[in-house]
Order: sequence, then C-alpha cells, then structure tokens
Amino acid sequence: MQHNVLILDFGSQYTQLIARRVRELNIFCEIYPYHHIPEDLSNYKAVILSGSPFSVRSDDAPHPDLSNIRGKLPLLAVCYGAQYLAHFNGGEVAPSNIREYGRANLTFIKADEPLFEGILVDSQVWMSHSDTIKKLPNHGVRLASTHDVNNAAYRIEGELTYAIQFHPEVYHSTDGKLLLENFLIRIAQVPQNFTPGYFVDEIVSELKSKLQNDRVVLGLSGGVDSTVAAVLLHKAIGKNLYCIFVNNGLLRKNEFENVLDQYQHMGLNVKGVDASARFMEALAGISDPESKRKVIGRVFIEVFDDEAHQIENVKWLAQGTIYPDVIESVSVKGPSATIKSHHNVGGLPDYMKLNIVEPLRMLFKDEVRRVGAELGIDAALLGRHPFPGPGLSIRILGDITLEKVRILQEVDAVFIEGLKSWGLYDKVWQAGAILLPVQSVGVMGDERTYEKVVALRAVESTDGMTADWVHLPYDFLMKISNEIINKVKGVNRVVYDISSKPPATIEWE
Repeated sequence: MQHNVLILDFGSQYTQLIARRVRELNIFCEIYPYHHIPEDLSNYKAVILSGSPFSVRSDDAPHPDLSNIRGKLPLLAVCYGAQYLAHFNGGEVAPSNIREYGRANLTFIKADEPLFEGILVDSQVWMSHSDTIKKLPNHGVRLASTHDVNNAAYRIEGELTYAIQFHPEVYHSTDGKLLLENFLIRIAQVPQNFTPGYFVDEIVSELKSKLQNDRVVLGLSGGVDSTVAAVLLHKAIGKNLYCIFVNNGLLRKNEFENVLDQYQHMGLNVKGVDASARFMEALAGISDPESKRKVIGRVFIEVFDDEAHQIENVKWLAQGTIYPDVIESVSVKGPSATIKSHHNVGGLPDYMKLNIVEPLRMLFKDEVRRVGAELGIDAALLGRHPFPGPGLSIRILGDITLEKVRILQEVDAVFIEGLKSWGLYDKVWQAGAILLPVQSVGVMGDERTYEKVVALRAVESTDGMTADWVHLPYDFLMKISNEIINKVKGVNRVVYDISSKPPATIEWE
C-alpha cells in the first residue's frame, strides 16, 4: 500500500478529520501518535502535525523529534503544531488575552504565496486554542492574520515548512479544503491516485501474494465491513475462503435467514450456524455492559473455533477491522480507555493459532462503501446501517431474557421498516431501539398498564466518530410510536433520543 502523507497526532479531537479531508483528495494518508514516528520515511511525500489539547508551555507537552522531517519533507503544522514549531525554534508562545475559539476571518494574506492561492481576504477560518504565537520562529515569514491573531499563518524560509493557527479540516473553515489542496498538491506534489479502483487492485494483489493457496476463515455479520472484506478475499483466493455467519440470538428480527439468503446470491461459500441458545445461556443474569460484551466475545470465539476446526488446514482468520478501530486502539496517551471490547483490533486466544488478515484496516467506513460499490456489491447491502457486534444485548439495558429480546426485535422491526417505507432510511446513518430497564403507567382501553419503555435512536454521521441526532418528522414519530404500542405487547411508552455524540455515544451501553 502506498504511504504518501503522514499525520502526526498530538491528541486533537480533529485528527481523524484531517485524515478524512486528505483522503477526500484521493490521497492516501496514515495517522501515527507523535511518539511513534515511523523510522523509514522514504515513502512519504508530506507530513502534517495535528492540533492538541496540550499547551506547548506545559511540562507534559508532546515534544517529538522532527529532525528527520524538518527541511527534508514538506511540512504543514496545524494549531498546536504551529505553536510547537514557534516555541522550540526561537519564537514565543504566550496565553491569549482572549480565548481564541470559533469563527474568525482572515484580515491579511501575503501576496503570491502558494499556500493561500485562490483564498481571499475575509475567508472564514475556525480557531480553537488558548495560547497564541507572539513571535514567529527563526526565519519565520508571516502569511496571514485575523482581527485577533496576528500570526495566523507563517512559513519558514529555506524549507517547505508551513504553519497555520486555525483548523482547515473543519467545515467552518470555508477554504480549508483548498488550503490542504494547495499544500499537498501544489507544494508537496503528492499524487492523487488513492481511488476505490486503485485500492481494489492493490489489496487483491497483496492478498494473493500473502495468502497464496492458504485457507482463510471469516466471520460474516451481515454488515458492510465483513461483506466487503469477504468479497475482496473471494476475489483474491476464491474457494479457499470459508465464511461463517453465527446467529447469537441477538440479531434483528429474521436477520439470520434474510442475510444468509442475500449471501447465497453473491457466490460466497457461507455456512450459517444457529448458536442462539448457547449465547442466551451464557448471558443469563448478566447486566453489566462490559461483562455482556466479554461473554458474547468469548462465546463467539468458542463457536467460531468449533466451526473452524471442521475446515481442514485453515491458517488465517479474516476480520472486517476498519481504520477508526485501528486508530482508537493506539491513542496518543496509550491504549484508549474508551475502547469497547467488541472492536476487532487485537490478538486471539492462543488455542486458535490463526494468523489475522484485515483487508480493510486502512479504510474509513465511507471508503469501505465506495470500495464495495467498485466491487459490484448490491447498493441495498452497502447502504445497511451499522449494527453493534454484541447485537441487541447492548440495546437491552440490564440483563438479557428471551422475552426482552422478542420485545426489542419487534420494536426495532417496526422502526426500521417505518424508516424505509417513509423514504428516511438512507438519510439516517444508524438507527435502532433501546429497551429501558424502567416501567411506566399507561392506559389501554379501560385498563391501567404497567409496562416497558423503549427509546428510539437515529443519528446522522460519516463514520460514527461524531454524530448528530436526526430531526425525524413529527408525523413519522407519532405514527411509529402508535404502531409500536399497538403491535408490541409489553410496551406502553415510546421516547426519542435527541443526544449528539459527543457528549453522548450512539449506543446506550
């Protein structure tokens, strides 16, 4: 796989957004923590330094060795990166008189500078910092200012080193994409060849070389990631790919049968395994979310291992790991404390003795969908909403019972089918229902009821890293609420979740 652009992460909430903007230019890039700079930089054409929640003036500020980068590769330093280059190279960084956060407009742009080609004075930019650059570093040349920030951008004489105090990666910076284009394409001359077709050709060639005639087993989930991974592997090794689809009893209503039927039309070698009773037995009496995840993960591996042993000479386990999983598993401050145990990153139990192959580990979710389209996968399958690995177990708050699963499957089916029939499904990134561990009083006919409450959740997002709740039409919510209460025995109240991520998460557990 090509490298091209290296992004050094200093812990900014926007780092992945930088990568996404670079990828949108059909340029491949990778994110590395600032303290794990690759030793071999020969494949890289440019480097970008991210922002950071740290102050360069603090004792624990990130302090990487850039001696193999500065002056040797085109460098763009964003926010903290710009302050870092100034602070440690003869400049001065001090606390701002006012907190510089939010929208600002450029009041000065130095003429004939390639970084700002096509960008005009008054262009809106997004600031997010509490320190400011009072004095430029040695050989620094001011390129741009705002009303409150004199040194909003600069370059260093004699190098292709540029620094900006604002964030070009966020949509609020109206010419941010153009600035990244100017840096990457005009200044660094990075090739724009990272397309879905290129990726398919490259990864299929890599898989053929890596796997040769070995047998590979893959756990299908019915989701986009595992499906695209399966089709890529099938393209590379054909009949040597063995797919297993496990029913853990926590799938959507009729999903096990429907997904198996879909796969039969794709030429994949798929075996369906109904292990729902085994999962339900293992989950009995367990309420803690992380404990539920671990039980499901353990039982899945046991079931999967049993099935894999029935296939002779299997050497590889394929997984649908995607890039956000990889990034989150190696964060700036060590393994992230927020990682959920169902993520596909990490090792396997020793007894499985399989090597891991992850054909999608360098792609974001929307890129996976584009690769799937390139492979000719049905648009309806590619458009499926993400579904959590532990299934409905983390949408049933508290312990799991067959009755609770039945209720939630019925509620979920009404909601999802409603979204489809109203033409709303493709406008939503992910939707589902949550069964709450509370009961409420209701009236049905002339009788008082004391039954369960469900919450509906629908969010819009690009890759799930951030998400906003969807403003579904009131008429739709009213109809779905009535339909759920009338059709699903055991539910007498429906609420709609209007929390965004952050601060909330998409799932409730």
